[in-house]
Amino acid sequence: MPSGSSCSTATPVPWYRPKQDAFSQRPPGNYWDSTPTRNGRYRIGPQVPGGLVRINAPVYFGQRHIASWLPELAARHPKLQFDLTLTDDFIDPHRDATDILFRISSLPDAGYHARVFGSQRYYLTASPEYVSRYGSPTSPEALHQHRTLVYGGSQGANRWLFRQREEAWVHYPLTPLMTSNNADALLTSAIGGMGIVLFSDWMVSEALHNGTLVTLMDRYSAAISHTPSYIAAIYPYTRHPSLNVRTVIDYFADVFGSPPYWQR
Repeated sequence: MPSGSSCSTATPVPWYRPKQDAFSQRPPGNYWDSTPTRNGRYRIGPQVPGGLVRINAPVYFGQRHIASWLPELAARHPKLQFDLTLTDDFIDPHRDATDILFRISSLPDAGYHARVFGSQRYYLTASPEYVSRYGSPTSPEALHQHRTLVYGGSQGANRWLFRQREEAWVHYPLTPLMTSNNADALLTSAIGGMGIVLFSDWMVSEALHNGTLVTLMDRYSAAISHTPSYIAAIYPYTRHPSLNVRTVIDYFADVFGSPPYWQR
């Protein structure tokens, strides 16, 4: 999902979140079946997942879209144990004690395997109360007249990029009313009417659906990087991923769906 996919409408967008038990009876797919062993036969191995699986994910994505689904995964596979680490720092699965990394970035290099769940879209949003009080910007140039809430991580504050159709991305410098290294704090502030945020679809789709946020400047595509970003499960390069790794990744592929449920 290119990071600049167009914001859809100025009205709440559909939000689909599957029931926690919706996938308990679904058979595993054949995503892994295409990798035979050296003698041409498919690896069999242990048939019951068990033991520790070390999972790493970005903080906010992990809170919203990983941790909430782990109870069902644990119920389906009672012999599995989980070590969940949430961090926005880059983790190298070849050097760090991690089996699966959920990452939102450009695709990894050939040293890793990646199961891509989808691309990432961005929405410029504010609460209806904010729009009623301060109006809605009609162009990126107008944002300097508005109250903006900007995420600032270890790499500095996010850059807000906009374009129309397939034109080049243009960065519009801002003087934010508030910056924070905590996305949830910014989202809560935006829902409370404090200002405008530019966040990804998996962060704001539920708020757009329930009407606590609305999209702005829908004629423009928005992004924070010139490079498209993708949501993927990354694991060290190996010819035969472990049954535990395959089980966890297949589970989240089913849970997220195609397209992911936050885009429906």
